[in-house]
Amino acid sequence: MSTPRRLLARLRDLMARRDPAGGDATLPQLVRMVAAELVSEVCSLYVLRPGGILELTATEGLHPDAVGRTRLRVGEGIVGLAAATHTALNLADAQNHPAFAYRPETGEEPYASMLAVPLRRAGRTLGVLSVQNRTPRRYDADEVEVMETVAMLVAELLAASGAADTAEEGLLSTVPRRFTGSPLVPGLAIGPVVVHGTAHAPRRLLADDPAAEQARLAEAVKQMQRGIDQLIAASLPQAGPANSPEAAASRDILDAYRLVAADGGWLKRVADAIRGGLSAEAAVHRVAGDLRDRMRRVVDPYLRERLADLEDLIGRLLAALDGGGSPAPVAPGAILLARRLGPAELLDWHARGIAGVVAEEGTAGGHAAILARALGIPSLAGARGIIDAAEPGDDMVLDADEGYAILRPEQDVIQAYQRALEVRSARQAGWAALRDQPTRTRDGVPVSLMLNVGLTLELAQLELTGAAGIGLFRTEIAMLARGAIVDVPEQAAVYARVLDAAGSRPVNFRTLDLGGDKLLPGSAPPEEENPAMGWRSLRIGLDRPALLRRQLRALLLAAGGRALSVMFPMVATVAEFRAARALLLAEAARVRPAPSALRIGTMLEVPALMWQLPALLRETDFISVGTNDLLQFLFAADRGTPALAGRYDLLSPPVIELLSELVAQCDAAGVELSVCGEHASRPLEAMALVGLGITTLSMPAAGLLPVKAMLAELDLGVLRRVLAAIRRTAAGAASVREPIASWAREQGLPV
Repeated sequence: MSTPRRLLARLRDLMARRDPAGGDATLPQLVRMVAAELVSEVCSLYVLRPGGILELTATEGLHPDAVGRTRLRVGEGIVGLAAATHTALNLADAQNHPAFAYRPETGEEPYASMLAVPLRRAGRTLGVLSVQNRTPRRYDADEVEVMETVAMLVAELLAASGAADTAEEGLLSTVPRRFTGSPLVPGLAIGPVVVHGTAHAPRRLLADDPAAEQARLAEAVKQMQRGIDQLIAASLPQAGPANSPEAAASRDILDAYRLVAADGGWLKRVADAIRGGLSAEAAVHRVAGDLRDRMRRVVDPYLRERLADLEDLIGRLLAALDGGGSPAPVAPGAILLARRLGPAELLDWHARGIAGVVAEEGTAGGHAAILARALGIPSLAGARGIIDAAEPGDDMVLDADEGYAILRPEQDVIQAYQRALEVRSARQAGWAALRDQPTRTRDGVPVSLMLNVGLTLELAQLELTGAAGIGLFRTEIAMLARGAIVDVPEQAAVYARVLDAAGSRPVNFRTLDLGGDKLLPGSAPPEEENPAMGWRSLRIGLDRPALLRRQLRALLLAAGGRALSVMFPMVATVAEFRAARALLLAEAARVRPAPSALRIGTMLEVPALMWQLPALLRETDFISVGTNDLLQFLFAADRGTPALAGRYDLLSPPVIELLSELVAQCDAAGVELSVCGEHASRPLEAMALVGLGITTLSMPAAGLLPVKAMLAELDLGVLRRVLAAIRRTAAGAASVREPIASWAREQGLPV
């Protein structure tokens, strides 16, 4: 029998014979066994105690008197560094490492090489297992693999025996804690915490019959894949029949998971761990732990989202191995805490009744965030440390409007937010009454409010909000969800469903806006110092005209003789717009039936277009301002950098002057102008935009009725005079937000 299999078999016998009430009694035998099997002169076990102290609990090779006496803080010494970084440290000359901490009572002076592996369970560190040798050397990959497997088993043993205590000091576990993050979906929620990823440990760690475990794994994989298929029909609210737009949208998202579920890479790692002696459940836990620690070190947000998708599937596989019973419902108003969340998981939790989501990681472009917006679940991302600070059942207030979550809030804070929720509910009831009313200001000026959407799942919002149409359909979102650029007939089917749902209402299709933080499916991350200003959007389309022409052909086929409106993103020069327009006209000449009307427009995101407006306005049918990118390029401020969040304001003199000039030139040329950036969904910014003369706004569904309610109470004539006065005195100011907001509050406007 090989050393890894022999060691695991001996550990299985040891664990079977242990006395559950014996606490630490098994640990000295364990370290002796590991030292003998790995031919190491020292094997030591450090257990994490309250206060972040690692205590030497068992050793073979160091002085026995050091047990219970030698202590290291997390982050101190090689052992403390392994615990702090959640990473195995493999050192040929540990004593000359900068982090080495000498403890004379251990007698470890003769030992040069060291391998320290953290004991991790359910995302928490319980201690560190280390081996040492006199000979300077790096431990090979097989030895590291064995140590990591043993570390997983020891972590389960410590958790079962109660030998490890990672609880926070009593005060820290009861006081309120405030965590900030980036709002993904606005809203408020109050309720008890449920923690994602706290599945129970595997009941069996070691395999009696590896072949039988492999068969169990194969059957569980089939069950996992069937479950994903069933989710299409069962998990989405108002999913409707299989050929409905909403069901088709769910397929757009979940097809990506079918591809990952069938991928042999991660499943091969699970199968390899079973051949090494682990049970199927323990092998999946092992792979999941490796992925979880790897995710902590991945920087690229797109790759982090894809790894979150894989962790989603691993959770489903564990559930299938466990028997796949129905998940328990959650308490009313529960708020889900997660390190990361895949979209299929989000759908499951939504069906169980969660009222909000707080994630330690996630991006606005991630699959889960896309679905959270479609489902209207208040969501916050980037709340680092909240998982380790929370316990299931703790009270929480989630304020995804302002971007923070309060764990264990004081009672008066809960009461204040409950009153805010009551006010909001009453306000939303009033907004619903506005759905079928025309959108006008109090002094009778009509305003067109439209939707920004990216999935057919969101098309139901047209009726729910009474929107005037779709001002921005993001054609790349469904492709990112699928993980591939689909062929012409499949694209055309999606676009046709959008036009069918809109009926007589206009739809502006934006061509593929890939690149930057939205990687082209199947491509590696670009080696660009600033991808946001690199090879992306229309630049990709013009450099790969076959890709753009296929999409344009699909749009024309989808129209089927109906009116079609297409706009191009990231246009920096009139020459680029002309080239893209020529491709569209060339395709239109080939497709029959031709659209009854073909409108060709451009996004205005690159400030350079402002100095080309006369030529542009002679050729474009409409302009739509993308405020997110416009501010990014105007102020040289990466919108994905947290340190710059909120530093530059739409309601600043430079932006107001730019938009005012744009309105004037579009009016003179008779060219339609709209704003489709996220800023249009905020009542205060929407009020200012309408005051500047932009009376077509497109926004996410959640913002439409609040903006409509604000406009119904707004005297636009008075606002325009106030704005003119503010602009006259605003030279050099960073923002004019406060004087505009003060006036709105004085008027009692709901901004």
